[in-house]
Amino acid sequence: MVSIPEYYEGKTVLITGATGFMGKVLLEKLLRSCPGVEAVYVLVRHKAGQNPQARIADMINCKLFDRVRDEQPDFAEKIVAVSSDLTQPELDLSKEDQEMLAGRINIVFHCAATIRFNEPLKDAIQLNVLATQKMVALAHRMKHLEVFLHVSTAYANCDRELIEEVIYPPPVDYKKLIDTLDWMDEKLVTLITPKLIGDRPNTYTYTKALAEYLVQQECGNLNVAIVRPSIVGASWKEPFPGWIDNYNGPSGIFIAAGKGILRTMRASNNAVADLVPVDVVINTTLAAAWYSGSQRHTRPKNILVYNCTTGGINPFRWGEVEYHVISTFKRNPLEQAFRRPNVNLTTNHLINQYWIAVSHKAPAFLYDLYLRMTGREPRMMRTITRLHKAMMVLEYFTSHSWVWNTDNVTMLMGQMSPEDKRAFNFDVRQLHWAEYMENYCMGTKKYVLNEELSGLPAARKHLNKLRNIRYTFNTVLVVLIWRVFIARSQMARNIWYFVVSLCFKFLSYFRASSTMRY
Repeated sequence: MVSIPEYYEGKTVLITGATGFMGKVLLEKLLRSCPGVEAVYVLVRHKAGQNPQARIADMINCKLFDRVRDEQPDFAEKIVAVSSDLTQPELDLSKEDQEMLAGRINIVFHCAATIRFNEPLKDAIQLNVLATQKMVALAHRMKHLEVFLHVSTAYANCDRELIEEVIYPPPVDYKKLIDTLDWMDEKLVTLITPKLIGDRPNTYTYTKALAEYLVQQECGNLNVAIVRPSIVGASWKEPFPGWIDNYNGPSGIFIAAGKGILRTMRASNNAVADLVPVDVVINTTLAAAWYSGSQRHTRPKNILVYNCTTGGINPFRWGEVEYHVISTFKRNPLEQAFRRPNVNLTTNHLINQYWIAVSHKAPAFLYDLYLRMTGREPRMMRTITRLHKAMMVLEYFTSHSWVWNTDNVTMLMGQMSPEDKRAFNFDVRQLHWAEYMENYCMGTKKYVLNEELSGLPAARKHLNKLRNIRYTFNTVLVVLIWRVFIARSQMARNIWYFVVSLCFKFLSYFRASSTMRY
């Protein structure tokens, strides 16, 4: 078989979702590691008054593309922005663009999707299912198409404990569901949504499962592969460690913990946190398309599915995540932290609610009161409310563990040459979690919050100030408790004196035994 860069040489590629987190990394890696690629067409819609060309020009000016810019100064000439809206009929493509794509494209990477977990069902169907259906229809018209790669999620079948690398039939016929939702109003759809999604936690996982089945049913003779990543996090190695540019998924939670805003979270310390670095996902995706494209004449009839996960190969638990996040942000604090980083994980709902009231809402209320008194706009309660919504969405995933079969991923790795394994590495057995988590947290600081490392001394000084405030507050609290409760009750005073004398006797005994030993 040809190498991966050789396979992509002279090929014309189409990417949907290229302006999203994974899409950007896919575009950068493809252009950098496969310099012989002919052209990369990206479907982009107009947004905020910007046309697709302007959006792509802005996107490739970010730090993510610095490495490919140094290695290939003319890389941008290979990127062709095509005006399109995946929610519109015929993808809102002009007839000329449809014909052009049908005549030129060799490989399709369908990455576009809504990643909002709590999206209304109609919107999730529109973006995750119907858009996929339109892309499959467009792929059928492509005269030189070699492979159609669909990016799904490892949680599409999270109602199962063991998830194989197969496509599971959904509980409802997607065609009937689409027809039914078409005439229903929003209120009725909202009412029936819990019944429809069943044991799945949200509309995102439900519609991604429907999309997989749709691809299987409507692909016909197309050469299709599906990649299912779990929780996609910052980059491991490429284009550089710790790249992240959004608050989605765990990144926002890590930042909230580093700022001292997040103090408690409902999660199991022992549940597997199936984080997967974005460059691992992208390398798997490019390799999967290479394998299916290279084997298209002798390929099996079934669709190859790749569970791109880490939990079964190199498990990492939420308790460990919490430890590494907090220790990293204590050593390298975020600027203007609200409190010192400290998070309590618990599976108990009542304990979690208690700590939310004590550690989240009460300090936020007092801080907002202080802001009002100083003539400023209160904001902390709004921040806490948004944080709680994000935590509720993630609760299901931080409290459960799954077992994913990864035989196809292992097989794919076995088909690659040693050079390709180095250039397109997705062997997570080599992943050192402590180092990765430090780079991830520092990535949120540098690339999401845009904080310079030169500000670390001031941030550490601020954190020490917060520690002193905390000690002062605790001292004042103890004095108040003494004055209000203990000093006014003879029984409380007797108990207090007994405890103090017991401690004094223990210390005296310890000191005496230490003296006798020497």
